[in-house]
Amino acid sequence: MRRRTSRASRSRRSLTDIRAVAVLAAAGLLLTGCTAAGTAGDSGAGGSGKSDDATVKVGLVYSRTGLLADYGKQYRDGFMAGLDYATKGTGKVAGHRIEVTEQDDAGDPGKAVSAAKNLIGKGYKVLAGTTDSGVALQMAPLAAQNKVLYVSGPAATDAVTGVNDYTFRSGRQSYQDILTAGAMLGDAGGKKVTVLAQDSTFGQANVAAVKAVLGAKGAKVGSVLAPPSATDLTPFARQVKAGGPDLVFVAWAGSTAPALWTALDQQGVLGAGKVVTGLAGTASYPVFGAAGAKVSFLAHYFPGAGGGNAVEKAMLESVTKAGGTPDLFTPDGFAAAQMIVHAVAEGSATDPDAMVKALEGWTFDGAKGKQQVRAEDHALLQPMFVARLSGKGAALKPELLDTEAMDTVAPPAKPSAG
Repeated sequence: MRRRTSRASRSRRSLTDIRAVAVLAAAGLLLTGCTAAGTAGDSGAGGSGKSDDATVKVGLVYSRTGLLADYGKQYRDGFMAGLDYATKGTGKVAGHRIEVTEQDDAGDPGKAVSAAKNLIGKGYKVLAGTTDSGVALQMAPLAAQNKVLYVSGPAATDAVTGVNDYTFRSGRQSYQDILTAGAMLGDAGGKKVTVLAQDSTFGQANVAAVKAVLGAKGAKVGSVLAPPSATDLTPFARQVKAGGPDLVFVAWAGSTAPALWTALDQQGVLGAGKVVTGLAGTASYPVFGAAGAKVSFLAHYFPGAGGGNAVEKAMLESVTKAGGTPDLFTPDGFAAAQMIVHAVAEGSATDPDAMVKALEGWTFDGAKGKQQVRAEDHALLQPMFVARLSGKGAALKPELLDTEAMDTVAPPAKPSAG
């Protein structure tokens, strides 16, 4: 697709495409959805969207079923709460009714593309919902080919940013995760960083990402990789301790996680230096056991991380009232709804190019705090958080230690592929 002249003239900084898999906190998520319809309300904003009485049809393609169904429900609950908030509960935006149709992709890129094509064929101009990186990378080119607005969800792959003119994101990306970890390290120059992970595609991708981000800042990045089948993790904990790193970045997934954190604690790794990993959803907290209070967590979000700002309060109250439980990816759905309402109110109800123009450069108050859609590449700049777990067992809960401003953890801009 040929780039629009209005964007071709913008200056850009080049960036090596960091195609890192999300860290532990960025466990893939997807919501499922059966076909359903809903309405949202009037934002009161003007914009060119008032030019006709068209219904704005939004296709929410996500995974309600399957392994990621819990994460999916968080996103979907946030989306519906966001629509209600952004439209003030009137069921319309700029005079247009918003109709939401949910489609289940079950985390399968093929199913997602098939559902998206079906919706596009029925005249849908807006798609949203993706929480899995593999799905997002298949949906994005479809949006460009058909010139429809696509607001990807929590899919963390950096490759979605700048992929084309029609693709945006409502969640954070992997680069922001790693920059948050780097902020805990301080000046990275000459510091030693060890990535502890499984010797798998997931683990190796995290090693590559940390090298690309923190290595570029002067850190000496090494790794300790354990076979995915390993159950005795004490030797690997000892290896980490022997290396004397300034920061240990843990990227671990699977049923051996409790054994890993026990080994790290017993071998004194958690007391010898800073150990950082991603904070996943509330269901994961007991995994850390007694080690939880000794680990620093980079956090995309947890309830209360936004400091109780007005938008976060509205989101928490709305989701809870509807019977949901706010969690890790609830704000991603909420932000997606805010973006879509703004695109219609200040852009158009029928013209995706006008919607794109309305979103580029838009700064807004989200549940996490101040956020901005970067015009150059559609990255969503947003604050990130540092936390620790306090309490015991089922009573474990995150405690906010620090907030990294959106500019501090902003990934370098890269040109859109058009």
